[in-house]
Amino acid sequence: MDTQLLPSEPKLSILEHLEAFSSTVNFEDKYFQYCTFFVVFNPVFWNIVARTEYNYRLLTRLTKSPKTGCYLLALIIFSLGLLRDYMFNQALRQQLPLTLLQNGTVKCLAVLCFAMGQLLVITSMYRLGIIGTYLGDYFGILMKERVTGFPFNISNNPMYQGSTLSFLGTALYYGKPAGLVITLFVYIMYKVALRFEEPFTAMIYAKKKF
Repeated sequence: MDTQLLPSEPKLSILEHLEAFSSTVNFEDKYFQYCTFFVVFNPVFWNIVARTEYNYRLLTRLTKSPKTGCYLLALIIFSLGLLRDYMFNQALRQQLPLTLLQNGTVKCLAVLCFAMGQLLVITSMYRLGIIGTYLGDYFGILMKERVTGFPFNISNNPMYQGSTLSFLGTALYYGKPAGLVITLFVYIMYKVALRFEEPFTAMIYAKKKF
């Protein structure tokens, strides 16, 4: 018995894949915009507040203690992070998925990215403590020595890299291109933040030697 071969589906070009990707992203969705706002606002906010504290000790004066001031800033930064994450998850609920991302391989990669991201975030917080994590050096509370244990033996900025990986893993797991766009914003903002934070922190510790 003769069998007739079915014509194979035409493969999409790179341009067509990009068009399909962009067509699923609703940039006008309010949660997408709110999330993007907090992705940009949060690092700008904590850098401005931290430098203001270093120069003028406003939080220290307000709370009568540099440690209490640091805890207050930690609470604010943590709360802003929760708000950003809430907006991210709400944005993903509203956005369309991309068929190309909806397969077992991508989901496995997503779980791996999220797990590694959380590992970096949790272990870096464990190594630094609340004060070390939330800019205690800007309050004059300096580390006695450089932290070199895991994850700082594999990354200079495990908190930021871990956070970015967590966003990436979540976006891939749900197959939402909008999540990948937000993840790119997260990556860019952390890169920008480090341009300001790293030299300033180095200056603080350089002064400690004198």
